[in-house]
Amino acid sequence: MKDIIKTGEKAPDFILHDQSGAEISLSSFKGKKVLLSWHPLAWTAVCTDQMRSLERNFTRFEEKKTAVLGLSIDSQPSKSVWARALSLNKVKILADFHPLGEVARAYGIFNEELGSSERANILIDEDGNVIWSKHYERHTLPDVEEVLHQL
Repeated sequence: MKDIIKTGEKAPDFILHDQSGAEISLSSFKGKKVLLSWHPLAWTAVCTDQMRSLERNFTRFEEKKTAVLGLSIDSQPSKSVWARALSLNKVKILADFHPLGEVARAYGIFNEELGSSERANILIDEDGNVIWSKHYERHTLPDVEEVLHQL
């Protein structure tokens, strides 16, 4: 794994599919802040808690004019079933599946040994530049208050 993308760097654009199959591009959020909240794998306890926390706090992110995207290397069909099982109706859950982890690699958070992304939060400003990023231990739940504080 190379180092996580740094503050001030241009966030690499991407197009991925969300849980409903829609194409989502980073560039479509120009003029709005974006949180990329990376989780290693769907269907695991900490990843579930991470995405539920974002869903519960979705309105607070909206008030700060911030789009919330949850990302992992799981396939789009898996993300679709997972999002329904967790009642994730507001947060877009994106599949970085094919080519496996291509976007995670671009952001410096793909773990080759494990074949998945690391757990990380990356905030991007209205012009597409990284304003904050943090890597977490795989079994550590990110503190949503810490992320909101950065906005």
